Amino acid sequence: MTTLADAVGQTLADDGVRHAFGVVANGNILAVAGLTRHGISYLSARHEGGAVIMADAYYRTTDEVAVCTTGAGPGLTNTATGLTDAVKHRSGVLLLCGDVPTTGPRRIDIDQETFLDSLGVPVVRLTDLATARTDTLRALRLARTEQRPVALCLPQDLVTAQVAERTPADRLPQRPHRMAADPAGTAAALEALSAARRPLILGGLGAWRSGAAKTLTELGDLLGALHTTSAMAAGLFAGNPWSLGVCGGFAAPRAAELICQADVVLAFGASLDQWTLADGGLLAPDTVLVQVDTRPVPTTDRVDIHVTGDAAEGAAALLDGVRARPLPRHTWREDVNDRISHLGWDQEPFAEASASDRIDPRVLTLHLADLLPEERTLVTDGGHFVGWPAMYWTVPDPAAYVFTGAAFQSIGLGFAGAVGAAVGRPDRTTVVALGDGGALMGLPELETLIRTGRSALVVVYDDGGYGMEVVLFGDRGADPAAMLFGDTDFAGTARALGARGATVRSTDDLAVVRDWQAEGAEGVLLLDCKVTPGVVAACFAELTTLITGRPGDRP
Repeated sequence: MTTLADAVGQTLADDGVRHAFGVVANGNILAVAGLTRHGISYLSARHEGGAVIMADAYYRTTDEVAVCTTGAGPGLTNTATGLTDAVKHRSGVLLLCGDVPTTGPRRIDIDQETFLDSLGVPVVRLTDLATARTDTLRALRLARTEQRPVALCLPQDLVTAQVAERTPADRLPQRPHRMAADPAGTAAALEALSAARRPLILGGLGAWRSGAAKTLTELGDLLGALHTTSAMAAGLFAGNPWSLGVCGGFAAPRAAELICQADVVLAFGASLDQWTLADGGLLAPDTVLVQVDTRPVPTTDRVDIHVTGDAAEGAAALLDGVRARPLPRHTWREDVNDRISHLGWDQEPFAEASASDRIDPRVLTLHLADLLPEERTLVTDGGHFVGWPAMYWTVPDPAAYVFTGAAFQSIGLGFAGAVGAAVGRPDRTTVVALGDGGALMGLPELETLIRTGRSALVVVYDDGGYGMEVVLFGDRGADPAAMLFGDTDFAGTARALGARGATVRSTDDLAVVRDWQAEGAEGVLLLDCKVTPGVVAACFAELTTLITGRPGDRP
């Protein structure tokens, strides 16, 4: 026999869990000991909200479930924002938390099941010692197969109780079920393709997770199609000469023009939200939009044909269908061949916003693009600044892009996301970009990032305020004092915590990046970039209209 804490740790370790992130409290400290005793690596975060973001980022970069562990009550409620972002992003995370004792609630306790249910997190409570190992395995496998956070709750008075069950009943699936493409939807999509002259293939995060990239590339070659991705699937077609880059609000103007010319769009594993479709303005009114997705109904009324099924299965079915009934090979690729390599944001001119002691964020980001290590994971926080990395920096594949907070429209998650990415992919240098508002909000986890000892480049876009609010509401009566707070010495803070730090006011100051890389890119280098305030990211120009109802201007 063994304790419940040890039974949980052994079951998770035996089923492949390798990493855990958390903050210890009286409700989970013995559970953490159970994890580490069985070989699971544990990293202490500075806040429970950071711990869950770390586990989320770890999943995004590795496709492996990690544990986030907290105490009961306040330890659990501290996870709310990061946990909600993970739910909306469909990240597999196992939340191992303390729980109300079986003898009844204490002052610190809340109704944890109701709280977690409100966030969309299913709960498995370990109240039956006879099935504790099986219930633990069930929670882990649910997180894996349904690609979602799952809470495993340990009543505090049972943590040291003896568990008689020796092995879990292993009758549970290991990986997500691949849903076959429905024949009727596939036939309708093939019929639409038979009349297409300018087909476009749009790959979403679901296409990446299902391993559909190769099949989608083959399908595109047969059709003579162009390719694009959702923001979360950036890098899905990296290296493909027929890729237009990211679709939607982040699309470069000339790429957006070609996307608008498509007469049939095949969207695989993409939610097709207002950002991907640029609030309905990206596609021509007569464009036929085909959505291949596991959801039983289309995610938007704009969809013309819905194919229920896994992205990889749907791509394979369409590929087989095209091979069985050869379609005319279109000339769209030939028509755009001489210009497709000149469609990016880096080809768009702009008038530099010069200042004696500040750097234009576009100039900064373009120069950094040439300095970033090739093997990198890009982590971004939320905020107005995110437009610059999205416009000018590329990633090798979707697992190398962790856009924290995007699913829940939140900020302050970037440093914690960098920790999870650095632990998940130590073979890649982690590059994390943050605005100054989000950096201050999540600052405790900068210390955690430094403590990991991993290679990381931190880029803080410091404009002295909450940039998105300034853009959207600065001329609509908002109090400037509520949005602007002045410069922060992030470089000095980084040095105080044990990292290298440099203040950047011109491109000459970026020489420190070359020096850091020449010395092996060891540890953390933070760039405190004093950017010119008031420069609006061109990719967000239309956002003013979307949010405020007023037209915006592309700078």
